[in-house]
Amino acid sequence: MKLYNTLTRKKENFVPISNEEVTMYSCGPTVYNFAHIGNMRTYIFMDLLRRCLQFEGYTLKGVMNITDVGHLQSDADDGEDKMEKAAKAQNKSPYEIAAYYTKVFNEDLEKLNIQSPEIVAKATDHIDDMINYVVELQKAGYAYETSDGIYFDISKFPKYGQLSRIKLDEQMAGARVEENTEKRNHQDFALWKKAEPTHIMQWESPWGMGFPGWHIECSAMSTKYLGRVFDIHTGGVDHIPIHHENEIAQNEALTKKKSVNYWMHGEFMLVNNGKMSKSLGNTYTITQLEDMGYSPMVFRYFCLNAHYRKKLNFTFEGMEACKKAYNRLLAALYLHKMSDNVAPAEKLEKYKKDYAEAINDDLNVPLALGILFTMTKEEPSKDYFALALEFDKVFGLSLENSQPINEDETKDEIPSEVSDLVNARAEAKANKDWAKADEIRAKITELGYSIKDTKDGAVVSKL
Repeated sequence: MKLYNTLTRKKENFVPISNEEVTMYSCGPTVYNFAHIGNMRTYIFMDLLRRCLQFEGYTLKGVMNITDVGHLQSDADDGEDKMEKAAKAQNKSPYEIAAYYTKVFNEDLEKLNIQSPEIVAKATDHIDDMINYVVELQKAGYAYETSDGIYFDISKFPKYGQLSRIKLDEQMAGARVEENTEKRNHQDFALWKKAEPTHIMQWESPWGMGFPGWHIECSAMSTKYLGRVFDIHTGGVDHIPIHHENEIAQNEALTKKKSVNYWMHGEFMLVNNGKMSKSLGNTYTITQLEDMGYSPMVFRYFCLNAHYRKKLNFTFEGMEACKKAYNRLLAALYLHKMSDNVAPAEKLEKYKKDYAEAINDDLNVPLALGILFTMTKEEPSKDYFALALEFDKVFGLSLENSQPINEDETKDEIPSEVSDLVNARAEAKANKDWAKADEIRAKITELGYSIKDTKDGAVVSKL
């Protein structure tokens, strides 16, 4: 099995530390708001990795954190605490906020067939572990105290920047509004913050009342459950330059050696070829997609069509196409399910081999999905259906729910030629190439279809 390691920038043969089990840590949500579909793509990637490892016979010991304290507005220790801000806005306690959004997050995982890791660790349950970790770093000479907190001294860790490949002398203070003049280096990051009396969430510590920095949470919880050296660490690409870089510094300052063997990151999801963010108002939740008529399995199928290391452009045209393709897949498998024919053994073995090679090549799930589609075009056989269910142990697409196709969903089907033009027009609009967008609209009209722009994307219908 080959996996792409962000640390080395290459695919490597996966060799676990122990033959007994694979140890894996995944960065979980900060539960101050609803997780949007871009977030959920990252957890689908985590799930695919877990399923591929299990398919290859590995036992897993996975840990995912729930950040319910200490994550500031910026990943670089800036701004208002996200939990506090949400609590004030909704006139609830941070604990009520965390409990509610954790519940919704878990419901979304279940809807998307995402397996929850073996251990889910809440930050607020591990404050003592974090304090002890900071004390260790301070005793080892890597941390120092200022008037507002305890900071990690990156000048004591020469390998800082090894994950993101950013040179320290080229780094800026990022989004910070004001530079903390007490810090030894402007890239030094908070391990523990001293709390103002009005701060809602705070705990006793050797440095007075305060709360943990975001990065120390993951170091304390991952090493508590997985040991000081473990196999895999996953997250989104946005975690590479700050959060995961800081985790490495915290971990390896104490271990004096590589603390994680394989760093793996899922790419961003775009919306109409642009950035997805709450501030732009173009984020959607799984519940919102359901309200629009798209099942969670359709969204999961949508995500499986792109490799986890490739950006994925979300459009409603794309979702509509995936909805039809997913239903066609279920219908094709239904024919196999109802057949008593026996498939040729050599064909079954060939599909098994090709599928295994695909998922073992850095989780090439889109290729594996293509192999499944090719198999469904064979003469119907219950053997192909049984093999599809084996493949679905990785896909997680609920293929056991195969059923005849709904004719009402296919009678107004948009031809692929028109769909391609619609996507090309969306790209032209994203690039503000209005002339090209108008030209494409005219071509769509010539083919006998109209296109109407709505807040939820373009709607295509036959003239």
